[in-house]
Amino acid sequence: MRTIFKHTICALLLLAATITANAQSVFKVPPYQKFTLPNGLTVYLMEQHEIPLISVSAVLPAGAIYDGDKHGLASLSAAGLQYGTKSFTKIQIEEELDFVGADLNTYATKEYASLSAKFAAKNTDKVLAIVSEVLTAPTFPAAEFDKEKERVLARLDQAKQSPRQVINAYWDNFIYGAHVYSNSTSGSPGSVGKLTAADLKSFYSNNYIPQRSAIAVVGDFKASDMKQKLTRYFGKWSNKGAAQISVPTTVTAHAEARVLLVNKDDARETTFLIGGLGIKRDNPDYVAIDVVNTLFGARFTSMLNDELRVNSGLTYGARSSFNPLKNSGTFYISTFTATKTTEAAIDKALEVLNRLHEKGLDEKSLTSAKNYVKGLFPPKYETSGQLADLLTQMFWYGFNESYINDFQANVDKLDLARSKEIIAKYFPKDKLQFILVGKSADIKKIAEKYGKVTEKQIKADGF
Repeated sequence: MRTIFKHTICALLLLAATITANAQSVFKVPPYQKFTLPNGLTVYLMEQHEIPLISVSAVLPAGAIYDGDKHGLASLSAAGLQYGTKSFTKIQIEEELDFVGADLNTYATKEYASLSAKFAAKNTDKVLAIVSEVLTAPTFPAAEFDKEKERVLARLDQAKQSPRQVINAYWDNFIYGAHVYSNSTSGSPGSVGKLTAADLKSFYSNNYIPQRSAIAVVGDFKASDMKQKLTRYFGKWSNKGAAQISVPTTVTAHAEARVLLVNKDDARETTFLIGGLGIKRDNPDYVAIDVVNTLFGARFTSMLNDELRVNSGLTYGARSSFNPLKNSGTFYISTFTATKTTEAAIDKALEVLNRLHEKGLDEKSLTSAKNYVKGLFPPKYETSGQLADLLTQMFWYGFNESYINDFQANVDKLDLARSKEIIAKYFPKDKLQFILVGKSADIKKIAEKYGKVTEKQIKADGF
């Protein structure tokens, strides 16, 4: 514990120094090496010698989009990587890592599975031996799976007590429809309850493959030495997988305004999202969109928060978000309000969105947003863990270091004319999609004002 605390303090001091330095210069991606092992695994190596720490990030084509009709399978499979391997039991993995103060995390997102690890450089071989087996030789013992499934089912039952925990799952299902992007990462009690340890083994065999995966290692090492270690630990990984579920590269926008009303009989407030389709992660206008959205709804002093919280008192907070994926994405305004002010809050949110389109931004506000975004940017990519994640994100989403290296220049060149184009092109205005989670008896008539209403019960299984 003392070692971790010391390393944390060192990391914070380094971060503060780097931020100060970057105030005087443009942040650039540090030099790195990229190569591919004979089995197809892509490897990134970036030396960072300021602190004797190493971070590992891995990304694999094993997200919820490959669940089929077994929703929640990808998430449980990712967690199950740490249930035990051919050489280590779950307890041994935990004890070995804890003894050297190392962190290891495995999880699944909608599109991919991921592993992250952080450890002292002196423990490289000990930790990499465990990490390699977790990725290449998990055993998915039934006893550990059964215990984890019970915990997951308990969390899923509890989640629907809080609309803000589940509204995004309803949103994805509503927006993406038959597309696999509608798959819920967590699954539902009905789907998770049917899963078995054999399902995890099958999912692993089909999807955890080196050919479409990448691993990034950043920290205190010599690249030549680390290349030899990774070749030794991962070079024999030979899982070929099976034909994966095809992921359509096109998502069609809905032709009319629609409303999903999720009834929660005991609700005293309405939680809602308003929006539609958004952008892919590799969109060339990503930086400009980020700046405009920062001003519209992504910071505390945004247009949305000012109107819905500060000026009208309709909510404790309102924001807007773009949620990009590899082949599509969504945009939404999100907030919550007392049941009696549901209509007023929705109308106010729409009023702010319409004002964005009709009046655009002013020079003072745009300058403020640009400075805000530039000020926050360098600290996102300073630690070894952040840089390792950046490299695997570049691999997965297909963007390169120009996103980082040209970030400040791209922010600076955004002017009012270009911001108007960005608003018109990427911020939905017509045929909006709405999700309202609240007491249907009190808000259904209001919901009908905004589009064709489909109603669901929050107590029903799934989304």
